[in-house]
Amino acid sequence: MVVVMLGFGMVIPIFPFYIESLGVGGRELGLLVAISSFMEFVFAPLWGAVSDRAGRKPVLLVGLCGYFISLLLMGLANTYWILLLVRAVSGILSSATFTTSMAFVSDVTSEDDRANGLGILGSSMGLGVIVGPGVGGLLGTENLSLPFFVSSGLSLVAALMVLLILPESLQRKTGFQDLQIQSPMKGFLNALTGDIGVLFFLAFLLSFGLTNFEAIFGLYVSGKFGYGPERVGAILMVVGVASAIGKGVLTGPLTRAFGENNVIRGSLLAGSLCFMLLLRAETYPIILAATALFILSKTLLRPSILSVISKNTTMGQGVVLGVSNSFMSLGRIIGPLWAGYVFDIHFDYPYMSGTLILFAGFLISMMWRMRGSRNQ
Repeated sequence: MVVVMLGFGMVIPIFPFYIESLGVGGRELGLLVAISSFMEFVFAPLWGAVSDRAGRKPVLLVGLCGYFISLLLMGLANTYWILLLVRAVSGILSSATFTTSMAFVSDVTSEDDRANGLGILGSSMGLGVIVGPGVGGLLGTENLSLPFFVSSGLSLVAALMVLLILPESLQRKTGFQDLQIQSPMKGFLNALTGDIGVLFFLAFLLSFGLTNFEAIFGLYVSGKFGYGPERVGAILMVVGVASAIGKGVLTGPLTRAFGENNVIRGSLLAGSLCFMLLLRAETYPIILAATALFILSKTLLRPSILSVISKNTTMGQGVVLGVSNSFMSLGRIIGPLWAGYVFDIHFDYPYMSGTLILFAGFLISMMWRMRGSRNQ
């Protein structure tokens, strides 16, 4: 996942310049970013179901090989519509990789250590995202297509590592005779009304709140405080460091000490308070501190929610983690659209709404008794 996300991080900063070279602008960039999340929303549960029956390793190989091909085609694209089409295909295949990786971790970890395992996986992904943009920016100065080609090569390396090194984690494969494919909307509604529907809704709130922060942060600090690229870049570096520490170092000890459910409640409350602190911040150090605390709370929240979902499901691990990934993808679709819309009304509104949304999630988590969980 370090290799995959390194490739992902390398191409993200290139997209604005790449589409400009194709003669299009901001609206098309927004669609290019959103189409991948939409495809993940639709296809993640399907890939999870397939991995429950065929095994984790074959699905990972399909996802990585497809990722290799789609990145190669992005680098060769000479029109915006070809780029958009290939980006959509990339979203379909990346949902196979992410969902199946989480299911693999759930297969090989005990219930007590699952949140820690998912946190380490998230930290690995975060490391790639931290390093990738800097490398991609350097490569892009030579040729805008070069980061896509290098990322494609890294995906091929990852596929070879899976093929030659990674063992199969699923002990019992059931085959495809009982594979039932629901429409995305029907599966979505069934998940919400099921026993762990509240947890899926909290996964959506987590993603929605985080993208409320990310989508307009540069515009927010630029418009409110007059910060330029140097300070915005430093703040985003703090985001990366806080995320790596939260996922890789703190998740395991905190969930073992307090239980996933208490970490979920505390993270939702802390995220809401950090949004308020950002609204009140007037100095650069306070903004840095509030940003670090907000990201830390969110990085603890994701593996804890996924761990509780994994423990309390009656479905296969691939299916349930695919569904949870769909809810997070939905948050990544709606969150930026909402944040951009209300930002144009007033630059404080995205964070004001984020405060209310995460606090509502905290209240929901307090009222709902997480049935069947060992950590109340």
